[in-house]
Amino acid sequence: MAIKKIKDVLSCNEVHREELLTLLKIEARLITIRDIMQASSFLIQDAQYVQGSYRKEYLKAYTIAFITRIKEVKEHQINDNGFLDVQEVQEAISLLLKQENEVTGADGFDPAFFQIYKIISIYTTFILDEPVHPVGTPFPGGLKVKYDGEKFLCPVKERQKENPGAVCGFCIAEQDPEMI
Repeated sequence: MAIKKIKDVLSCNEVHREELLTLLKIEARLITIRDIMQASSFLIQDAQYVQGSYRKEYLKAYTIAFITRIKEVKEHQINDNGFLDVQEVQEAISLLLKQENEVTGADGFDPAFFQIYKIISIYTTFILDEPVHPVGTPFPGGLKVKYDGEKFLCPVKERQKENPGAVCGFCIAEQDPEMI
């Protein structure tokens, strides 16, 4: 079976890391400068609901974590072409496709932002083996994603699992035990 789109992975029996990266590169190349501008505008509008003291840090973190990372996806060279856990990849893609139908549009995520969000979420989790939000990403209250030398720790993972727009269900970060 030829895999041409991310959703095609749902019918695969196995997935190599390089194969998934190739799909992500194809999707990333479809992101235009207009999409990036639209996604950036969405972030700025969305930030109006964020605490003033945290807003600047929020915008910087999310711009770096999602929007500017599209270039990284396009240029990434694979070092390990092993098999991925196909069930984990399929569950992540299923969640993202469900979210795309439920959380994009007038009251939710901007479609251009969501396309970037989808690519970067899969890329960081399955290609880089990193959490969706990079180490140092701030959350309200001065909380941040951190790495303890063995695992990535998120201060809000448990509280966000039921959020319909969150990718915490497949993010590799664990709940920071200090924040329970």
